Amino acid sequence: MTDNHQIRVEIAGTINSIPAELWDACANPTENNYDPFVSHAFLKALEDSETIRPQTGWQPTHLILKTPGCEIEGCMPLYVKSHSRGEYVFDHSWADAFKRIGGIYYPKLLSAVPFTPVTGRRLLIRPGKNYIEREKHLIDGAIELTHSYNLSSLHINFLSEQEWIRTGEAKLLKRTDQQFHWLNQNYTSFEDFLSGLVSRKRKAIRKERLQAIQRGISIEWLNGTDIKESHWDSLYLFYLDTSKKKWGHPYLNRKFFSLLGATLSEKCLLIMVSKDGRYIAGALNMIGGNCLYGRYWGSIEHFPCLHYEVCYYQAIDFAIRHKLKRIEAGAQGEHKLSRGYLPTPTYSSHYILNPYFRQAVASFLSNELTYVKHSRNALLKLGPYRNISY
Repeated sequence: MTDNHQIRVEIAGTINSIPAELWDACANPTENNYDPFVSHAFLKALEDSETIRPQTGWQPTHLILKTPGCEIEGCMPLYVKSHSRGEYVFDHSWADAFKRIGGIYYPKLLSAVPFTPVTGRRLLIRPGKNYIEREKHLIDGAIELTHSYNLSSLHINFLSEQEWIRTGEAKLLKRTDQQFHWLNQNYTSFEDFLSGLVSRKRKAIRKERLQAIQRGISIEWLNGTDIKESHWDSLYLFYLDTSKKKWGHPYLNRKFFSLLGATLSEKCLLIMVSKDGRYIAGALNMIGGNCLYGRYWGSIEHFPCLHYEVCYYQAIDFAIRHKLKRIEAGAQGEHKLSRGYLPTPTYSSHYILNPYFRQAVASFLSNELTYVKHSRNALLKLGPYRNISY
């Protein structure tokens, strides 16, 4: 694929065919805004562990933007999907509706980080270039690929708000949802954070924290070289337990966690819980340039409020200590609101080839947007803070 200026959009069937330093120059050009999930190492761990491969319904089809001199100026994580699992932007009802009118929804094209409902850039452009123009090349390339592969649709999930606006200008349908994020108001300590809450919420959190650490429970943070294979063994057991409860089967295998630890341990934070000399629960967080991302939690023994302590309060402690601006605690969970996490918009963009089905989806999204806005406004009125303007 080329344009009039001889900028080429090429397809890479595996992240391994793209030099890491060239991909990361586009994905993470500065440490301040570092996003571990679009890093070459993270996407490579998914592919090398074979959790991402055609047999699991994920065919890597990454787009690369090249100059005539073969310099990489942009890239886009992209997959041909044969299902909608592991995406967290739910379009199963679209697939069912399209099937009822005789259409074939799968395969489709998806730009996202597999199994990861985290907001971030999807149109990865090297700094110093004509940013908007280069983004348009990637969008046009993805649309052209959707047509040439005879796919039903293109979906760009959990993209940044700025990308969402610009893809809308490119005539993609715009969709929004919400997650619960914690924002650091320059707090100096957890007590400083609590001081900004209404009294009953402050008392409830203190009570939960006391309940969680009773019965001889201890909690530790592990990062970098402190994380050993034995820790990944325990974390994977916890992940399996939660996966079976939520989804019936795990998306990730044990090998993925070893690869993650081998290449991105400095960006990993394990919050591990032990009792009587053995680990009974834990959570994996990823550390970004200004954000802590809560990813996987699990336990093999139940203790009241332990989940809240490990996933929310310990994360807040860490973010305050390391001056991170926010915490993204994953998908869903209105219970996070009373614990200081506020409803925050998330974004996705969608290109539907069939014009009649596109019109139906557009109508659906218009109604959905009204509901999401109403829901967020209602939740914000229940927010736990005393003096924050929502």
